[in-house]
Amino acid sequence: MSNKQKDFDWDQVDGKGFGGNYSAEQKKQMEAAIEATLNSVTEKEVVKGIVVSKTDREVIVNIGFKSDGLVSASEFRDMPDLKAGDEVEVYIENQEDSNGQLILSRKLAKVMGAWINIERALEEDTIINGFVKRRTKGGLIVDIFGIEAFLPGSQIDVKPIRDFDIFVGKNMEVKVVKINHTNDNVVVSHKVLIEKDLEEQRQLILNNLDKGQVLEGVIKNMTNFGVFIDLGGVDGLLHITDISWGRINHPQEVLKLDQKIQVVVLDFDENKKRISLGMKQLQAHPWEALAADVEVGSKVKGKIVNVADYGAFLEVLPGVEGLIHVSEMSWSQHLRNPQDFLKVGDEMEAVVLTLDRAERKMSLGIKQLTEDPWTKTDLLSKYAVGTKHKGTVRNLTNFGLFLELEEGIDGLVHVSDLSWTKKIKHPSEFVKVGDSLDVIVIELDADNRRLALGHKQLEENPWDTFESVFTVGSSHKATIISKNDKMAVLELPYGIEGLSPLKQLTKADESVAEVGEALDFIVTEFQKDDRKIILSHTRTFTAPTAEETAAAAKPEKKKAAAKSSEKTTVTAEKSTMGDIGALSALKEQMEGAERAQAIKKLEKKSKKAE
Repeated sequence: MSNKQKDFDWDQVDGKGFGGNYSAEQKKQMEAAIEATLNSVTEKEVVKGIVVSKTDREVIVNIGFKSDGLVSASEFRDMPDLKAGDEVEVYIENQEDSNGQLILSRKLAKVMGAWINIERALEEDTIINGFVKRRTKGGLIVDIFGIEAFLPGSQIDVKPIRDFDIFVGKNMEVKVVKINHTNDNVVVSHKVLIEKDLEEQRQLILNNLDKGQVLEGVIKNMTNFGVFIDLGGVDGLLHITDISWGRINHPQEVLKLDQKIQVVVLDFDENKKRISLGMKQLQAHPWEALAADVEVGSKVKGKIVNVADYGAFLEVLPGVEGLIHVSEMSWSQHLRNPQDFLKVGDEMEAVVLTLDRAERKMSLGIKQLTEDPWTKTDLLSKYAVGTKHKGTVRNLTNFGLFLELEEGIDGLVHVSDLSWTKKIKHPSEFVKVGDSLDVIVIELDADNRRLALGHKQLEENPWDTFESVFTVGSSHKATIISKNDKMAVLELPYGIEGLSPLKQLTKADESVAEVGEALDFIVTEFQKDDRKIILSHTRTFTAPTAEETAAAAKPEKKKAAAKSSEKTTVTAEKSTMGDIGALSALKEQMEGAERAQAIKKLEKKSKKAE
């Protein structure tokens, strides 16, 4: 290009095209004027526009910007009659894409507009008309402004709804109650609309409510403790005990949901709006229908409706029950679980023991249907003193045990009457509950229903024999089985025990015998009545003391005292030294033979026991 061409001022050339005669400054002024006629737009904003034209794929919309925007035709499917000149709302996605084109969206405009309307509805507490699209877990999905909102089942109606499907596909008025912007969740309620309508009706009912008033209501909910009744905007509780005079386990036995019933107002709390209702109170009390011939001693029939630890209830009529105490179920003196005798649903007969029509109370008994075993005619002969029986141990006490010989007949076996040889401190050392035990009747008092029994009396008293075996001064082998502060317990032959003072355990080498040692012991004292034998090991190698000599002489004195005084005097006057010596030898011979016989008898008994 030549220098002349470079210096050429093109602005001075007359132009034939549009704006060809304008200077640069004039063009800037014109551009500014044109810009002033256009709207300034901001991305991510909803604006209104005019449809310029429509094709199968796109809709051109003028929003007053320097260029028209494009919207996909699929976003106008709900507007099949759309034409040029129609006004629509669109969302500015992009002012200028890579091709310099303005991109708009009607779908996003609808979403943004919906959220604006939803927020406004929440703020202004307005009613929205929604469409129930489908059922979901716990409620319904409702379309409001094109947004899916959740309608909880508890917010559908004031009464519980059990079938949500009946609302699907229908329009429903709702209110927005909660918006969660984090998850874009909306919660709506239809119940609040109903509650508002019912508030005036509820207040009217409460203002006119009075005790004793009879109302009609519908059962809206049922629990194991009662039912809730809809009285027309206000709920009342009908407790299970006020449904029927008879005993029921669950309201569903006599009532059902949505049932219309009449109830009476028993009580109400105006502040808490709690209303207690009754249904059975509309009927006469069944005690008034109890036959006049039902009295103490008469028999009644019924069904067991409840079993407790202390007894059972027999329903004579619906609402008329009598208590059968566990003590009136059996003549046995040992209380047992009532379930051992009967169960719920049993039909049975009972005898009226007490009856108070004013207090509506009645006690019954079933043992009275059988004869009292203590009044049987053969009682005195059957349980005469000396008769032998076998019974079952029912109870243990510190002083003995109670033995059941038959249903209703118990006897006491004192702890001292269990064994001749063993010193039993508690019956549990000898028997346990449930064991069988052979006994003999010691005493019978039919008037006071007392029976004294003994077990050891089934055998002869071995202490009569022990008296001849364990004579004072006799020697026996014994084993030390235990010690305490004062005495040692010894195991003697024939299964009996003896005692030895600790100081009498000293051996010849001056050591003291210990538990488990078997040594020879000398009997120093024999107490038949107390069943006690005192022994000493030390006496086996020392001379007897004066006390032991005196103790050994006591049996001789007792035998001599048994003879008549006259015979004793004559014998003493005629006795000579020779006679005394002969008698002494004879006596030793007789005592030796007696002792040998007693030992043989005990050995025979021991072998028999083995």
